[in-house]
Amino acid sequence: MFEKVLVANRGEVAVRVMQACTELGIETVAVYSDADEDAKHVRLADDARHIGASKAKSSYLDQESLLDAAADAAVDAIHPGYGFLAESEAFAANVEERGFVWVGPPSDVMAAFGEKTRARTIMADADVPVVPGTDDITDADEVRAFADEHGYPVAVKAAGGGGGRGFRVVHGPDEAADQLRDAAREADAYFDNPDVYLEAFLENPKHIEVQVMADEHGTVRHFGERDCSIQRRQQKLVEESPSPALDPATREELCAAACRGAAAAGYVNAGTVEFLYEDGEFYFIETNARIQVEHPVTEVRTGFDLVKWQLRVAAGEELDFEQSAVEPRGTAMEFRINAEDPDNDFTPLPGDLSTYRPPRGIGVRVDDGVDEGDAIAPFYDSMFAKLVVTGADREEVLARARRVLDETVIEGVPTTIPFHLDLLDDETFVGSRHTTKYVDRAYGE
Repeated sequence: MFEKVLVANRGEVAVRVMQACTELGIETVAVYSDADEDAKHVRLADDARHIGASKAKSSYLDQESLLDAAADAAVDAIHPGYGFLAESEAFAANVEERGFVWVGPPSDVMAAFGEKTRARTIMADADVPVVPGTDDITDADEVRAFADEHGYPVAVKAAGGGGGRGFRVVHGPDEAADQLRDAAREADAYFDNPDVYLEAFLENPKHIEVQVMADEHGTVRHFGERDCSIQRRQQKLVEESPSPALDPATREELCAAACRGAAAAGYVNAGTVEFLYEDGEFYFIETNARIQVEHPVTEVRTGFDLVKWQLRVAAGEELDFEQSAVEPRGTAMEFRINAEDPDNDFTPLPGDLSTYRPPRGIGVRVDDGVDEGDAIAPFYDSMFAKLVVTGADREEVLARARRVLDETVIEGVPTTIPFHLDLLDDETFVGSRHTTKYVDRAYGE
């Protein structure tokens, strides 16, 4: 096992990785920008290194600064968390070339599975259904030609990343050039890669994803699925497991397809295979070659610490359990707590947490990157905490979530908690009739 790991990230995910490292007896090294000099992940780490100015491109996206910090701290491995450079095969390759272990898929696997167009080909070859789409495109005429064949709307998606960034929808030929340009610009800003591709846009799908873990010895295991259909502008707000939309046979088929595709790619470490589900059929859309924001939903249902397994697999260990040992139990939901005003189009509003009292009690887990008095910086994602609620079934989780959200006290910044409380009284959500389009249609301006 490693002696020292640098966490190339910030906030909640950096804290989560450091907690796993500490339990494994691994020393941790934090990195921080000017804005994060006194952040929680810095306070928690055994060592910390300044890597640049507040803007992400000058710090958390600066590969050389990160690698220099790793060398100066003499670490064994680098864990990228999620976001920033977590899905950059170029950074993974640089990490490997500098003699550090990359806690994630090897760079060649990331190049194959991290690029969305190549991932589609891998999955199709492994007999996994895919949404009709293209390779990378650069011209608006290619958008119009695709739409002539498959119809509008058309999705323009970032080839080098996910999470709803670099995503635009073209509803007609006059929008093609603007949406293509905007998607490429956002993809470049978030993933340092402007490449985009096209997919047919399903009108009312569910978003279902399967958590997988694979070792370098060829073993692939899945940990069940998560339903991530509650989204605002392609950004997830609530995730739950199991998906209320799936029957047992479809669930088994979906998870088997995810493992089949991962094995075909020679995948290693944690990953999430994502699908759209509509009218009883599922279609692969992308693989996120990293740990996901919503991984705690799976951890609380299965009892497996996925971040620890990331570290163990990266250190060369085998997945020493059979698939039958993974027995998800009960129901879990994750509610993302963002510093946003849901009554003002979910506008991010950073500030200081003058009061921060997270909930306690049975069936609640809190993953956060802040303490009371900390600042929510304007330079990064607005999510600063996640509330994960568990129970015997969905009905109990819904009731418990109301209690948990009501008990949470946050002052100094607006949050998404009022939205979550409204959602828990929403008949469409309670009845599991929502799709990925529901929040934008029901709660949009």
